[in-house]
Amino acid sequence: MLWLQRFWYQKSHPMRYFFYPFHLILYLLVAIRSLLYQKGIFSSHKANIPVIVVGNISVGGTGKSPVVISLAQQLSKAGYKIGILSRGYGGQSDKYPLNVEANSNARVVGDEPLMIKLRTNEIVVVDPIRSRGAKFLENECHCNIIICDDGLQHYQLQRDIEILVVDGNRMFGNGLLMPFGPLREPLSRATSVDAKVININKDTSVENSGKSFRMTLSTACFVSVKGNKEMEVKDFLGYCKLHTDQVYSVAGIGHPQRFFNQLDELGIYSKNFAFDDHHKYVENDFLEMNGIVLMTEKDAVKCRKFATDDMWYLKVDADITPSLSQHCIYLLKN
Repeated sequence: MLWLQRFWYQKSHPMRYFFYPFHLILYLLVAIRSLLYQKGIFSSHKANIPVIVVGNISVGGTGKSPVVISLAQQLSKAGYKIGILSRGYGGQSDKYPLNVEANSNARVVGDEPLMIKLRTNEIVVVDPIRSRGAKFLENECHCNIIICDDGLQHYQLQRDIEILVVDGNRMFGNGLLMPFGPLREPLSRATSVDAKVININKDTSVENSGKSFRMTLSTACFVSVKGNKEMEVKDFLGYCKLHTDQVYSVAGIGHPQRFFNQLDELGIYSKNFAFDDHHKYVENDFLEMNGIVLMTEKDAVKCRKFATDDMWYLKVDADITPSLSQHCIYLLKN
């Protein structure tokens, strides 16, 4: 799988030209599907309240969840009653729509919905049929705005605002559709959205346009997975030096290397363990880790039941400029 990902992000690889005709066939199929929804041949649901979709056109982690969390917090401050809708990838439930609670099991509701619930304390609903979940948020939860976590390609639910999140380092790779490249939809799709959020390092410039937004992830603190005790980064660095000779880091996210790079930038040098996205952790995954274990917030919600005192997650906050929430409010009013 690693060789395939390397190929996806090598624009000049000679095999790209071999796969390009197959890419064109997929391009045609994707375009036909989109057109059928636009013409109403495929049915879609229109909610009576605004729907904002936050998604991407490439596979792997781009940073959607921090955008959803930040947007929900800001719109809530502006007076909206927020309903967050997620497919709940990786969760297993017999009943939908499913209302996510702070004590929900990540194996049932999914890791990302539970993480978002814990960070925002807003109404979070999981439903693989997004139109049904949207009706539930509108009619049963009485929300007046829906933020859809992912779902840019799920046209069965109509949307008022589309927000595209892009990995500013990897961008769109070789520009080919899956499985020949990382794209779920053609590159032209990036021009049709209402806002494009570039997840980038603080020292890297991005294009300057009315639809482009820059997101940097700032490290807030380290938090104990077991007891929710918080520790400032500088204090945690001293804690690591004092308590152990070895630090381990685990990441079961779309792009684990981004997390490992974050730790390096903080001056924390660890032995890294990369797992598949949405990996379902068990105690045995940590047997050989005799020291402090660091993980992402998304990983932490799946480790709460067996967490030790040495397990910590890095809490990060999204800094989006200019204001994405104000941009959305402007679009909704106009």
